[in-house]
Amino acid sequence: MRPAGFVAITPHWVPEPQTVVMLTGIAELAGAAGLMLPATRRAAAIALALYALCVWPANFNHALHDIALGGVHLSWWYHGPRLALQPVIIWWALWAGAVIDWPFRRR
Repeated sequence: MRPAGFVAITPHWVPEPQTVVMLTGIAELAGAAGLMLPATRRAAAIALALYALCVWPANFNHALHDIALGGVHLSWWYHGPRLALQPVIIWWALWAGAVIDWPFRRR
């Protein structure tokens, strides 16, 4: 039997999945707060981009193994865009933190 909630989509090779899921939630909140402060914006953007890259395997695991969340199996209409947009989310974090300015040059 698989664990409930987002722990269920965590790949089997991730140690202490409950702790990892809790820490990633804290990281998301800290990153969002960090983007709002000019002094931490760049570091927060890089951290959020790395975070989005690191959770991508869980998204693949969720899609490829058809793991139900709350008893609901999601189709590829959900998983396909979610997987395809992960690089956009990474770019968006870096752009929001002024780490990159491609393709919209800042003036």
